[in-house]
Amino acid sequence: MISLKTDCRHFRGDMPCKPHKEFQVHCVDDRGATCPYYDATDRSILIIKLGAIGDVIRTTPLLRKLRTEYPRARIFWLTHTPEILPSLVDRPLSFSPSSLTLLRSIAFDLLINLDKDPEACALAEQLRARKKKGFILRNGLPAPIDAAAQHKYFTGVFDDISKANTKSYPEEIFEICGFTFSREEYLLDVPPPSPRPWRLPKKKKVIGLNTGCGGRWTSRLWPDASWIALAKRLKQAGYQVVLLGGEQEDQKNRKLARASGATYFGHFPLTQFMDLVNRCDLVVTAVTMAMHITIGLGKKMVLMNNIFNPHEFELYGRGVIVEPDRPCRCFYQPTCTNSAYRCMEHLTVDRVLRACRELLPAK
Repeated sequence: MISLKTDCRHFRGDMPCKPHKEFQVHCVDDRGATCPYYDATDRSILIIKLGAIGDVIRTTPLLRKLRTEYPRARIFWLTHTPEILPSLVDRPLSFSPSSLTLLRSIAFDLLINLDKDPEACALAEQLRARKKKGFILRNGLPAPIDAAAQHKYFTGVFDDISKANTKSYPEEIFEICGFTFSREEYLLDVPPPSPRPWRLPKKKKVIGLNTGCGGRWTSRLWPDASWIALAKRLKQAGYQVVLLGGEQEDQKNRKLARASGATYFGHFPLTQFMDLVNRCDLVVTAVTMAMHITIGLGKKMVLMNNIFNPHEFELYGRGVIVEPDRPCRCFYQPTCTNSAYRCMEHLTVDRVLRACRELLPAK
């Protein structure tokens, strides 16, 4: 008679578990001995954080706290980008009909929905869970489940409250879950080395310049002339300068490389991009996916910010925020709406250069 340990973290039911494939073990062997890789779970937790890649990455500190509080929990995470989730997540799930069918069949012990998107809130309301935290749908509109989620809810619907906020994003999501944030770090699996040789000098400090911010959020763009001047001055100071970006920044980065002499390798799939960021000692970036990857990989960073509340960013003592000398009038606006001036034109190269040199001396 075959005995099963269906509460084991490795047990799948629809396919052999990893320990069986690697070591040919059974849940219980012929002598009645339990598998040495048996890892019992005692509850199921679901995190709903759909969001963009950067939003998902900056939510990962919560995993560290959940593992401390509930070490035997089986953790599910529903997102649009499961490929970025760390291996600590037991069941990474994409937002798809098959995943939703699966989730509707499970009674969770704890459900945490950190998205205020209507579809995420509707799902959080529909799924079964003994305890729910975050946001659900009420009368067709996103709403906080309890008082713990009210602060984060109000900052999302009133600009004046958002501007007055002094809590970082990790602090806010910990509060939603009833925890105290103790500067738990992002959790990001270090990417495997890229098969592409980057050919970077070993004796120079490498500074990556992430020049874009996506096609939508053009209000955050720093002028090309400023990127060129910064790259030239960093090279003169003895740094190796590498331009970073995705497909949207490809033509731009080629032009910047020609004008400044900075190195540009091209644009790459996510894991290769992460590996290139991991080769940098410091990254200069606006608020983008690359910013969160940089934090997750433990790199130093100069963060250029204009349209967001600077208190929301947790840089873990490895970064500084630089802002324009003239105030931004376009709070949380994707495009600049100020007819008088563009604030990012008033973020000087000298300020960014000084921040780089203070964080990362060339020698």
